[in-house]
Amino acid sequence: MKHIPNILTCSRILLAILLLVVMLHWEYIAPSWVDISWRNYCACLIFCIASITDFFDGYIARQFDLGSTFGEVFDPLADKMLILGAFIGLLLLDRANAWAVFIILAREFYITGLRVVAANSRQNVAASPLGKYKTGFQILAVAFLLADFFPGGTLFLWIAVVVTLYSGLDYTFKYYKAIV
Repeated sequence: MKHIPNILTCSRILLAILLLVVMLHWEYIAPSWVDISWRNYCACLIFCIASITDFFDGYIARQFDLGSTFGEVFDPLADKMLILGAFIGLLLLDRANAWAVFIILAREFYITGLRVVAANSRQNVAASPLGKYKTGFQILAVAFLLADFFPGGTLFLWIAVVVTLYSGLDYTFKYYKAIV
């Protein structure tokens, strides 16, 4: 039982790789008679399953006090690999705005750096509910853009950008309050 959160984290990393393979190399995976729209559905399904593992690894770790150093380090990295893989695929399939993707990914790298600096100065910048909303809107946007059957994906993407920037500012202010 104690390894389940870490297994889920590792599965998310593998699913992120599989997601990118399905998005970019569908013609090598599927028989020629399978419609290209199935790539969208398969990619969306893989992404949604991977996103669910993000919820359950954290829930199980907290519920059963199974936190680990591995989980603390690799859980956020697995999250970023999944989002990065999805956005790279969406950019290459011309389904996502490059500026929106850049803003989201730049914020993710910035906050990762901020967390490293905070940890080195022995400060703990706790996650806020805004981070959960940010993740939720990013997942929603990516899922709709991957499925490619509803035009609202772009709207959700820009909402995700706004929430992502706002949560980044929140983390920044919390960090600077902690060090002052």
